[in-house]
Amino acid sequence: MVSLFSAIFPPAPSFTEKDLPPLTGKVFIITGAASGVGFELAKMLYVAGGRVYVTARSVSRCEGAIGKIKAQTNGKKDEGILKPMILDLADLSTMKSAVDEFLRQETRLDVLVNNAGVMNTPLGSKGKQGHDIEMVTNCVGPYLLTKLLEPILVQTAAQSPLFSVRVVFVVALMQLFAPASAMSFDGGGNPKVLPGDNYMQSKPGDNYMQTKVGGTWLAAEFANRLGSKGILSVSVYPGLMRTELQRNMTVSARVIMKLLFKSPVYGAYSELFAAFSPDLKVENNGGYVLAWGRIAELPKYITDGLKSKSEGGSGEAKIFVEYCKRETIKFQ
Repeated sequence: MVSLFSAIFPPAPSFTEKDLPPLTGKVFIITGAASGVGFELAKMLYVAGGRVYVTARSVSRCEGAIGKIKAQTNGKKDEGILKPMILDLADLSTMKSAVDEFLRQETRLDVLVNNAGVMNTPLGSKGKQGHDIEMVTNCVGPYLLTKLLEPILVQTAAQSPLFSVRVVFVVALMQLFAPASAMSFDGGGNPKVLPGDNYMQSKPGDNYMQTKVGGTWLAAEFANRLGSKGILSVSVYPGLMRTELQRNMTVSARVIMKLLFKSPVYGAYSELFAAFSPDLKVENNGGYVLAWGRIAELPKYITDGLKSKSEGGSGEAKIFVEYCKRETIKFQ
């Protein structure tokens, strides 16, 4: 059992770019790769020879990130290929066309990293279809993207080493910032928009945290769905870092974070472990990884949601997955 202190202040990374095998011929999608942790991860996979799809909301953000990666890696050997993938997780209508374009270019997908996310958004912020902006960006959009890519993941796994094809959901330090309940639903089985994020701008609020609970449940859902196909699905807490995720926090909070938090490359090491480490086995499918790359257990309030009431749990994960299915069916 990892202590809370160790979770907040992790030991040195256990898996870095030096541990990566050559990635020539392998294909990767990283959402939110135009900046921060996703950018650093894309750079590592590119240098190792991977074909990396840099996913962002606009052509300019994708092309800017690609140009920056190439400039920062000039002269490195084994460079791969960087490709743009334009989609907006807060606009579900952008997903199908982005995936269709990807499928026109590729016949495999080795790892999908659902890295993008938002936190502490302004009061009342909504996605294109009217969903709470944090819930759609952090959960509903990634669910739809993963569902659309499921066939090519299965196809790739059929011709790849067991559990080398992976799906990664980026979450939070679930042991520290736990909401009062794992997830709050209305009478229709829809997650409630909780107060806290929009006036307590120095820390994550309950609404953000319940979307991260959702991320852990989605990792478990795809593990159950795809595990028999040889695909590993996990959630990962990338660590405390200075990234654009804190752009809506107060100035004083951002100053403190700049002094205490690590650079985004450390978060990339966490995601790298989740995506590639051979330490992750069949028993870890649907599990949880801590910064900077350690296998850990999820808190009971989250794992209880994965069990039905007859099994002594709450059954909330099933309710949540049904919500994601219901909200995305017409965009598939």
